[in-house]
Amino acid sequence: MAESATSGAPTPVIELRNASKTFGEVRALSGVNFKVNPAEIVGLLGDNGSGKSTLVKLVMGYYAPDASGEIWFHGEREDNWSVAKARSLGIETVYQERALCEKQPIWRNMFMGRELRNRVGLLDVPRMRAECTRLMSEHMGFTSTAVHPNNIVATMSGGEKQGVAITRALFFEAELIILDEPTIGLDPNQIRSVRELIKELGRTHTVLISTHLLHEAELTCNRMIILREGKILAQGTPDELQHTMSKSAQVIAEIAAPMSELRRCWEETPEVALFDISAADGDYFRCALTPRDGQELRPLVFAFAKERGWKLRELTRRRHSLEDIYVRLTRPPEEEEEELD
Repeated sequence: MAESATSGAPTPVIELRNASKTFGEVRALSGVNFKVNPAEIVGLLGDNGSGKSTLVKLVMGYYAPDASGEIWFHGEREDNWSVAKARSLGIETVYQERALCEKQPIWRNMFMGRELRNRVGLLDVPRMRAECTRLMSEHMGFTSTAVHPNNIVATMSGGEKQGVAITRALFFEAELIILDEPTIGLDPNQIRSVRELIKELGRTHTVLISTHLLHEAELTCNRMIILREGKILAQGTPDELQHTMSKSAQVIAEIAAPMSELRRCWEETPEVALFDISAADGDYFRCALTPRDGQELRPLVFAFAKERGWKLRELTRRRHSLEDIYVRLTRPPEEEEEELD
């Protein structure tokens, strides 16, 4: 794995620096700094119109960034970025042949094995039949044991067709695999199979997934990038995104004490912005406490319990789901103001 000479960090496979893209008066991307490192599975998340497709097309070479932006490949700046340039570096081929789309350009009435071999032949990629069979055996196994080279594509399930598309992609030796909504339209078992296949690919390939399915991104990706209105709102590992939300994370405390006493305590504690008290089992109440201005409430709650003789059996900080983080970051400013009111 290549490393930066200055920091020791891995050199990104692809990187966009201060990349913007304007179409007439519409600014689809604004000052985006984006990179994908070797052997990394990155999730690109955002609502419709957030700039995901534009960013992906910049990576593919279909668009060139505005004059202020730069594209780097393996630590070298690439001028005159285009489809032809990206193809020469193996990136356009990634999208054309390795992208996983809802409707795959697969010849439905052909045997799977022949479809794969013919596709390779059309693109003049030198592969022997034995190599084709080996790839199908190794990689299609992650999708379905029922898939066989003599099966007709039209008779396959959605997950099996997704597997055909991925297997076909493995004939091409580009470094970056771009997957667009890889599990859309699949049943739960197919989703699980494709998810495991993506994880397997991520061991030896660099993968970029554009998706609306936050749960799938949370289970599959080791880094996420959240876009809104052409700007990156946040990016990082799941733990790093958790840290961005830690100041607003609720504290959960289960305490055996009279409800009236608990309510009075939280009302009189300035560090607590909001609270909710609900009955738990036995004599315990579950207190959900939202801190004010990023205050750390756990030592305070522990001190109250000790001073007042409360029985305390749980004291934790609630972990945000990726959905919580996404909704909070992408919420329009007017909605945040209404919540405060």
